[in-house]
Amino acid sequence: MCGLAGILVPAGREREGLAPAVARMGATLVHRGPDDEGSWVDPGAGIALAHRRLSILDLSSAGHQPMLSASGRHVLAYNGETYNHLELRAELERRGLAPAGGWRGHSDTETLLAACDAWGLEATLERAVGMFALALWDRREQTLFLARDRMGEKPLYYGRMGGLLLFGSELKALRAHPAFVPEVDRQALGLFLRHACVPAPRCIYRGIAKLPAGTWVACRPGADPEPPRAYWSLADAALAGARDPFTGDDHEAVEELDRRLAVAVAGQAVADVPLGAFLSGGIDSSAVVAALQKSAPGAVRTFTIGFAEESYDEAAEARAVAAHLGTRHEELRVSPAEALAVVARLPELYDEPFADSSQIPTFLVAQMARRHVTVSLSGDGGDELFGGYNRHSWVPRIWRRAGGVPAPMRRLAGAGLRAFSPAAWDRAFAAAGSRQRNPGDKLHKVAGVLAADGPAGIYRTLVSQWQAPGQLVRGFAEPAAATVPGRSVAEDMMVLDSLGYLPDDILVKVDRAAMGVSLETRVPFLDHRLVAFAWRLPLSMKIRDGQGKWILRQWLHRHVPRHLVDRPKTGFGIPLDAWLRGPLRPWAEDLLDPGPMAADGHLEPGPVRAAWREHLSGRRNRAYELWAVLMFQAWRRRWL
Repeated sequence: MCGLAGILVPAGREREGLAPAVARMGATLVHRGPDDEGSWVDPGAGIALAHRRLSILDLSSAGHQPMLSASGRHVLAYNGETYNHLELRAELERRGLAPAGGWRGHSDTETLLAACDAWGLEATLERAVGMFALALWDRREQTLFLARDRMGEKPLYYGRMGGLLLFGSELKALRAHPAFVPEVDRQALGLFLRHACVPAPRCIYRGIAKLPAGTWVACRPGADPEPPRAYWSLADAALAGARDPFTGDDHEAVEELDRRLAVAVAGQAVADVPLGAFLSGGIDSSAVVAALQKSAPGAVRTFTIGFAEESYDEAAEARAVAAHLGTRHEELRVSPAEALAVVARLPELYDEPFADSSQIPTFLVAQMARRHVTVSLSGDGGDELFGGYNRHSWVPRIWRRAGGVPAPMRRLAGAGLRAFSPAAWDRAFAAAGSRQRNPGDKLHKVAGVLAADGPAGIYRTLVSQWQAPGQLVRGFAEPAAATVPGRSVAEDMMVLDSLGYLPDDILVKVDRAAMGVSLETRVPFLDHRLVAFAWRLPLSMKIRDGQGKWILRQWLHRHVPRHLVDRPKTGFGIPLDAWLRGPLRPWAEDLLDPGPMAADGHLEPGPVRAAWREHLSGRRNRAYELWAVLMFQAWRRRWL
């Protein structure tokens, strides 16, 4: 994995300082690529590219970037991996399109350049299987092309500042240019408070955008970038799956999943450096590890972390799965002090406000894995593809029963559930012997579902931290609730999760945490061929008898006993509510001081302080809403 940055300057502007300027931008990304650095500058054309390299394939100097194509037409700065690049090489050779002088090395970067020379960028993107963000300069057309992988695994920011086009893997690279003006986009801030992340194409800074997943954009000196063009769309893949559904029986479906998962994992297990996998002991990570161990010549290295708090600790489950599969397992027991120490690093790691609190354990497991390997496979994506989130199962059941009830009666029922605080519900469930985590919060979510005006409103309620961010951000214009033309309430939510929550939250979390310690992560479930297959499956093969990921479970039970992996979904959590009332309280009090908050003008302190008082009282868990505010305040203090 790597980092890239660059500048495109219009004619008539000063171009002599391009080389040192782009070098400064690239230097901010050393964590993404500690093994090599390079830049390529053409002052006459006004283009400068910088690259930081984490060497994974072809560790020699033949993989140095930015890289010039054999024809001399294209220059590429590339962050990612193209898993099928050897197949692309073979196709180029078969058609007589390989470089005339032969291949210089065996890097996928060189393969992509040859493909762009032969077929052009869009046709190359359509053929490529991988995760990537890239900047390609066409010297003949004097055009810069930026592109991003289909599912949005790798980040790419771009925008005009002072007439220049700046772009890079992280915002800190753009900020390193003196033309950058950091002005907060209030619309992006409101969306952040709702979603705990800034959804693409928005960016926290005005004038800067995230390139959406599965798109490319053309940029010419002195002109605004053209609108992004899609070469692949998850929404289209879901619709195509509905038009061409899988017609086999359960056994045939599991066999097809076996074949596609094996292909995805084998392709992503290729590296010239040590490779392992994260293992939480849940369905998704266990499936990836089982598939990896099945084809590996020796014991796969696996990594997990454990917490002192029993309800948040899954280390024993991961250890049992690792023992059954015969992996070489590493486990780190994390003390509260070690976890809390990460909080101070978060604004630097996530240089855009980001408030998924599982960023803390994700960073810790990545940091531990990096001591042993350079590449780690992850189980992310299984929930979105196979109906694994709890809401995919229970929301349709509730809506089938309550959707026909008049809205005033539903709201009254919701008010009844909210008459008792989450803490009171938690005590009641505990007295009844339940071990479910945070049942009171879940019942309050049910109350929100009952008050919603339809499936789109339900989804927004469930994925929101602050239900009314306009109360905190002046001038925030609430967008319409997202909808998709799906086949069912559950499948609509799965599409929306795949289009938003997955690339904007999950993949951002993993990318920044892992790249912060120079670890490459790979996500086999996001092989677009496996994604397309998942969308052909009927819902009954994903959610059955009220349980999600049915087909994935059937596959996994061939390799791991049921009792080791069939347990309620818990997620990769931390006891955030208790930490905010305890060891993090002084830090939070400082950031939530209403005086500086009011003077700063980004947030209204009144609703924030009310939520803070309610949380401290223990009447209600407001940790996730407050965490969003705290992460913005910590980010603002670091970057503004």
